[in-house]
Amino acid sequence: MATDNHHPIIYVRGFAGTQGEIEDTVADPYMGFNIGSVKCRQNWTGEIRKFFFESPLVRLIKEHDYDDVYVEGLDQVLDSQAQEKIPYRSIIIYRYYEEASKDLGAGKIPPMETFARGLSDLILRLKEKVCSNSANRVKPEDFRVYLAAHSMGGLVCRAFLQNPKLGAAEARGAVDKVFTYATPHNGIDMALIGNVPGWFSFNNTSDFNRERMANYLDLETEFKKTGRASMLKNFDADRFFCLVGTNAHDYSVMKGLSRMAAGQSSDGLVRIENATVRGVNAKGEEVNSPRAFVHRSHSGYFGIVNSEEGYQNMTRFFFGNVRVDAILEVEELTLPEEIQKQKDAGKEIRASYHFEVVVSVRGKQWEMHRRTVNENSAFFCKYDDLFPRKAGEKPSRPHLFSAFLDASQRVNTRSSSLGFAMDLRVLVPDYEVNGFLWMKNHYEGGHIFRDRIYFEATPPQKKKDAWKLNYGFESETPNDAPLTAEGVADEFGLNFSIPLSQPIRPGFKATLKIRARPWA
Repeated sequence: MATDNHHPIIYVRGFAGTQGEIEDTVADPYMGFNIGSVKCRQNWTGEIRKFFFESPLVRLIKEHDYDDVYVEGLDQVLDSQAQEKIPYRSIIIYRYYEEASKDLGAGKIPPMETFARGLSDLILRLKEKVCSNSANRVKPEDFRVYLAAHSMGGLVCRAFLQNPKLGAAEARGAVDKVFTYATPHNGIDMALIGNVPGWFSFNNTSDFNRERMANYLDLETEFKKTGRASMLKNFDADRFFCLVGTNAHDYSVMKGLSRMAAGQSSDGLVRIENATVRGVNAKGEEVNSPRAFVHRSHSGYFGIVNSEEGYQNMTRFFFGNVRVDAILEVEELTLPEEIQKQKDAGKEIRASYHFEVVVSVRGKQWEMHRRTVNENSAFFCKYDDLFPRKAGEKPSRPHLFSAFLDASQRVNTRSSSLGFAMDLRVLVPDYEVNGFLWMKNHYEGGHIFRDRIYFEATPPQKKKDAWKLNYGFESETPNDAPLTAEGVADEFGLNFSIPLSQPIRPGFKATLKIRARPWA
């Protein structure tokens, strides 16, 4: 029954580069959503250990009571001979490459626009099937669907959602949330050639050219102004999640040539800077969409889809009931004594700062979000961005993470709280004095601030109660959260302020802003 937020899930796979890959794709009933992995690269050491991840498909079936739509060899959504009724908690594979198969179709790859319209048709067909099953007790106006997409599949979803010409408004209105794995939202860039050329049309590779993307994403006007194709429109940006891979090393396609061309700041194919979107939310605010960074490659046994990190971010985004955002408001960054003397003497000082953040859930081996310098994914801010010199300019405030939590997935059943932790590190920068690097007393990899912060979020026990947030620092009270943060309510949720400081030069003073709000 559609009594909660477990709506049908449509999986949209990524790009198939050759005719052989297309034939392999259409021969797989689940088009990769069923592929798991036993390999897990251990952080820092490179040692490979066993970790059994059964696949997103199997885990959704085991943990959330989902099922596929295949019965006696027939697809119960699309096959005209199918007679079985479809349950609401269903997983549907959008098999858009069948038309390109020599065995099952015409053997010619359709354009992106055809894929987008096909997704619209699939949603409407699914809606008809689901709502006709009286056991689901779903009215047509209440039908909703989730889209989970890998790589180019995310562009198929965006083309359908953003371009009014590529589908029905009724189908777009049924989409509740979208989760993308490693999608090149701003196209694909390679060393030497830059963005994939528009004339390179082999197997529709030009679909990753930004000018071509602007056409099928209905972004021509915006593209002329910004040169980017990663603007999300006609869909609530808060309900569109981007999972970004940061592990180029383990992407072995084309015998490693792809990762060499994409560079280390990538998942081996999609550059980190191209893997997210920005748009307008339901409140009319222009915002970055929710995103998480995980040390996974574009595909393969260390791939982002067949990973615990990917599954946990997806299910918490789809089914969770709490959203937590963390923003760092930097108030002071003091200089080393000798650098300060140079500044006091009138010399120009410049510095840039890296902020590392790792977010994990209590009792779990995996990490929900990970941005580090060694993995080319840390936040990078110039001093002048954090403390603008011109009047009226707003300071940069690093958005450390957006995490989605589910009270029903508590590890400690004896406690009503949700527990998670954040490692926060601010690295010592390379200082410039009058345009020259200051190397004296500089140790690479040093920290201005480094600590692990534990959080215990307790949901209301009664309707009149509010959320409570306790916290603690590893450096002071290891594995404990004895301090209470006072919450200030606004129309969207509760806001908590946690002071951070490191008084010894080079020093650091900031306020960690935590916003907790209901999520559905």
